[in-house]
Amino acid sequence: MVITGLYFAVGAAAAGALLGALVHPWAGAPFYVFALFCLWFFRDPEREIPQGPYAVSPADGKIVRIKQTPGETVVSIFMNVFDVHVNRAPVGGKVVDVEYKPGRFLAANRDEASVQNEMNTITIDGRGTVVRFSQIAGLIARRVVCYKKPGDFVTAGERVGLIRFGSRVDVHLGPEWRLRVREGGRVRAGSSILAEMTPKE
Repeated sequence: MVITGLYFAVGAAAAGALLGALVHPWAGAPFYVFALFCLWFFRDPEREIPQGPYAVSPADGKIVRIKQTPGETVVSIFMNVFDVHVNRAPVGGKVVDVEYKPGRFLAANRDEASVQNEMNTITIDGRGTVVRFSQIAGLIARRVVCYKKPGDFVTAGERVGLIRFGSRVDVHLGPEWRLRVREGGRVRAGSSILAEMTPKE
């Protein structure tokens, strides 16, 4: 479990206990329910990372858009409140840039969210490929958390951050990648393969 969830749960439970002591034992029940929800929401299960020339999903969720242009493919993954919200590196390599951009809090399943919402974009130089992915805040999510900084090295599927309470992740892949997913499909962070690198001629 992410330590943040423990803080939320302890705080909610303490508020429930205080309200129960001051008003009525049942008055704190909603806070206890919220505490249990936080423990569940901030779960962080282990994942089996596939080995090979793959880009894995950085997030749990549904693929709501795939946008392909001659030089780039963007895969957008929407995380609802029931998905695990820990984000993982799609490829291994060196973190060359981490850029935070303030913005709006539109519903994360809307295309405009990829441009207008608050986001944190991480760029990884993965030995022959450069992959960018953006942690995008949503209507409910108001906090994007990133554990990495430029100069750090990551492995594919390694935990790199999280987004609280519903959001979106956009993955930018170059022409050297061949997609292994489709719109409407569901993926799991670290264990689902988004794309496979095509061999160099």
